[in-house]
Amino acid sequence: MRKKFRESWAKLIIVFSVIGPGIIAANADNDAGGIATYSVVGAHFGTKMLWILFLVTFSLAVTQEMGVRIGLVTRQGLGGVIRENFGLRWTAFAMLAMLVANIGTVTAEFAGVAASFSIFGITKYLTVPLAALVVWFILYKGSFKTTQKIFLVFSAFYIVYIINGFIIGPDFGEALKALVTPTVEWTAPFLLTAIALVGTTITPWGQFFIQSYVVDKGLDIKHYKTERAEVFFGAFLTDIVSFFIIISTAATLYKHGIHITSARDAALALQPLAGNFAQLLFAFGLFCASMLGAFILPTATSYAICEAFGWESGFNTTWKNGKVFYSIILMTIFIPAVIVLIPGVSMVKIMILSQDVNGMLLPFILIFVMKIINDKRIMGEYTNKPIGNIIAWLTIVGILAATVVLLVTSLLGYN
Repeated sequence: MRKKFRESWAKLIIVFSVIGPGIIAANADNDAGGIATYSVVGAHFGTKMLWILFLVTFSLAVTQEMGVRIGLVTRQGLGGVIRENFGLRWTAFAMLAMLVANIGTVTAEFAGVAASFSIFGITKYLTVPLAALVVWFILYKGSFKTTQKIFLVFSAFYIVYIINGFIIGPDFGEALKALVTPTVEWTAPFLLTAIALVGTTITPWGQFFIQSYVVDKGLDIKHYKTERAEVFFGAFLTDIVSFFIIISTAATLYKHGIHITSARDAALALQPLAGNFAQLLFAFGLFCASMLGAFILPTATSYAICEAFGWESGFNTTWKNGKVFYSIILMTIFIPAVIVLIPGVSMVKIMILSQDVNGMLLPFILIFVMKIINDKRIMGEYTNKPIGNIIAWLTIVGILAATVVLLVTSLLGYN
């Protein structure tokens, strides 16, 4: 009996030592851009896009699982695998796509910081430079992992949307029906928001991040079953939160014809739960989500690029030895902060458009992932099963088709 207990306890310890990449990578998708996008989806279109969220949940699980599997088999990050198998030119293209998408996402994070404090009338010209300096200082000092844990604890804020959803008492029957009933409006706003919904749920940086994470944790293929289960759970968990953000804003804002143009508007969705504290609660959650992304994205970007081109990287390096590593981090903090400080720029629009950029660039990164995951020379017996290929290719084709339709509708003037 004692032996069985010890064996069970040992297995449990092993499981807890392995988990992290899937849940963290999925949870980090609910950053400033995520909160803004899901809020706009519900406020502007009600429950009409829930079917897209439902399908994207499967795509998120499949694509993240592929990243984990490539990392466990190759023991390399995605950038390194791309360079090894596609050469420098294609590596440069992939890194450029990732860099553009990531700068857009970090811009959304600083826009989230600005928006969270704007609720209380505090200017972005004070909060954004301070936030940028804090992010740079902590990352340069190499204490990112501790900070990440703190902000991940703060991200438990998302549970308020689930509680709020039940307090509002929306028509869950209608919401569940919308999950499986495709509804499309052939207008630029609808298509742009749909692309943003996909782009904020499945991100280009997420593919690089989760693969590097499992390698950094020292995991290998023997941990595959545990990691796969964690990835699937993480995808389900993050989109449960997304579901409740959408139905909360649909039931409170869409129902009364309120469009989101500022963080203050988005905060109204939490009034049934928090009453007069809704703005404070929303501001706190948006700030934590924004800072989490602002810490993760520059780090993930620099690691991926340095690995891809064989440059020295890591927080154990000095500025002299890791000049490129720290310069990329500095650039991906400085440029987004400057963009947010441009006078008259809408913070909500920045957060949504950054997710559109993510969505439009995502297919190019996923194509590299698909080529790698189906190459027996690289993956051996761990190549994709047919169902994984079908879901991934449908995601790629779906985003490309939506982008083409968006361009056509914009050119023809269907607003």
